[in-house]
Amino acid sequence: MSEPKQGLLAHQVFFKLKDNSPEAREKMLADCEKFLKPHAGIVFFAVGTVCDELKRPVNDRDWDVALHIIFTDKAAHDVYQDTEAHNAFIAANKENWAGVRVFDSIVRR
Repeated sequence: MSEPKQGLLAHQVFFKLKDNSPEAREKMLADCEKFLKPHAGIVFFAVGTVCDELKRPVNDRDWDVALHIIFTDKAAHDVYQDTEAHNAFIAANKENWAGVRVFDSIVRR
């Protein structure tokens, strides 16, 4: 499979929740899948929670829910950012965010 010259864009978002109960984490996971998964230009989508078993000194554990999306390119990412579904996701969940960290990178396989 050929990739665009500028490469795939990996969009990784780490959410720290005010209420990080199992129920609140599950709501975030479900909302990520509902609002964010069905977008054009996504090559890979995954969402999950911090792995409680990995507590090495190098593990950053200051988050609760992680979103991992790989887009075909930056243009697909840019379209995603302005969609109604993405904005609805933010509106439905932002009140429970204690912090959000976004890591975007151009990646290759």
